[in-house]
Amino acid sequence: MTQADRKKRSSRSSKMIPPPTVMKVQKVLQKEMVREFLAEFMSTYVMMVFGLGSVAHMVLGDKLGSYLAVNLGFGFGVTMGVHLAGKVSGAHMNAAVTFTSCALGRMAWKKFPVYVLGQFLGSFLAAGTIYCLFHGAIIDYSGGHLTVTGPIATANIFATYLPDHMTLWGGFLDEVIVTGMLQLCLFAITDNGNNPALQGTQALVIGILIVLIGVSLGMNSGYAINPSRDLPPRFFTFLAGWGTQVFRARNWWWVPVVAPLLGAYLGGIIYLVFTGCIIPREPQILENHTESEDHRIPVLPKTMPHQTEISSFSSVSPLTSVSVSPPSKPSVRSIPPLSDSIRIQQF
Repeated sequence: MTQADRKKRSSRSSKMIPPPTVMKVQKVLQKEMVREFLAEFMSTYVMMVFGLGSVAHMVLGDKLGSYLAVNLGFGFGVTMGVHLAGKVSGAHMNAAVTFTSCALGRMAWKKFPVYVLGQFLGSFLAAGTIYCLFHGAIIDYSGGHLTVTGPIATANIFATYLPDHMTLWGGFLDEVIVTGMLQLCLFAITDNGNNPALQGTQALVIGILIVLIGVSLGMNSGYAINPSRDLPPRFFTFLAGWGTQVFRARNWWWVPVVAPLLGAYLGGIIYLVFTGCIIPREPQILENHTESEDHRIPVLPKTMPHQTEISSFSSVSPLTSVSVSPPSKPSVRSIPPLSDSIRIQQF
């Protein structure tokens, strides 16, 4: 073997071994919290790109978009997000859902900032993506004036704003109720002890739930139902040129942050109290062989008649159920016939 061949072989072996930096990155990416952060980041990004893109079509595209298309965009965007991250982080994509999971003890509080940070960054980046893709259409539609309210408003592509027919506290109540409905149904869809969606269909059913909420309850406040959906894009529009008006318009900005947290928590509590706590587990069969050293109870078959009067031990029929106490306290009593097995229902 020549010296040149040895150099080639050594160079190949060195290429096969990853450098220390790559190994460190791989080790970090294998950590559970990091994987959950990235899963929430990617799933929220995908959901928001499809959702905000459908809103851009409705606002800017004249006949190219519709309110139904917005509901479908967000609904199936959620479906894609669940497929993307469901097995890694649960694909919350919603700070209110994450808050409820922690508050009800289904997830550790230490994961809450990790999940929310991933969601916020994904949502913010999605807003930037939509802005870049539709920048020309936004400028053409608004004449170069980035406004929050009025006939050529474009800030509503990215965040929700209260319509004229709603009051601030009316919108707050609307967000609480709608988010409560979301969390209530999410618990039902994913509860294996009740009647959950079929295995493999959860993502589709959750997407249909979002569409259903939009077409039935979305008119009043735009059904933000998600702080991660509303606050990061609103902050992006503040930086991108819409200015402080995105936070000042009717003082609405805090409602899609606070109300969904309260609504989701109440929805989860209502499900657990009214439905989750009364769902019986699978019944267990306990064979009837109760026996102890001082105490035995023979059991009559189902078909045998029940003898009601017993005068003494000598007159007891062999088919009669007898309970024998210790010798110091002799007593004889009849026991109703039992079936061959006892069905125990656990709650």
